[in-house]
Amino acid sequence: MIKIITAFVAATLAAFLAGSMLATQFILANVSAMGMEVTAGVRLQSTLHDIAGLSTSYLPMVSIALLIAFLVAGLLAKRFPTRRLFLFMLAGAVGLIVIHLLMKALLGLSGIAATRTTLGLLSQGLAGALGGYLYYRLRRRSIEAAQGR
Repeated sequence: MIKIITAFVAATLAAFLAGSMLATQFILANVSAMGMEVTAGVRLQSTLHDIAGLSTSYLPMVSIALLIAFLVAGLLAKRFPTRRLFLFMLAGAVGLIVIHLLMKALLGLSGIAATRTTLGLLSQGLAGALGGYLYYRLRRRSIEAAQGR
């Protein structure tokens, strides 16, 4: 059970960090497109600031979304065991995209400005897919170790 929790926490943190970093870089790209200079130092400082700021709001949402998504993927993987990796990556992507679609539908707002564009929304899906990939790999490694492979 500890290995499952560890894999889930690692996957959640990876998805959150990737999503936060991608969102920051999308916004900074827009700022740069307006003619303002965005240095590497500003990029780093903004990224770290956003990670810290989003950790109290977006991180819990990512955690809940991935918990639901991975539970569904796990159930589907029993029926389609050869598609486990695909299912967990898809679940992570869908989970993170659904966060933003639900916020828009229920609250009428985009919690992360980058998700106002299709590409920005898909970038969050990519972050979720990364989380699904990591979860699958860590779980597979722990299962193989338990089987003595």
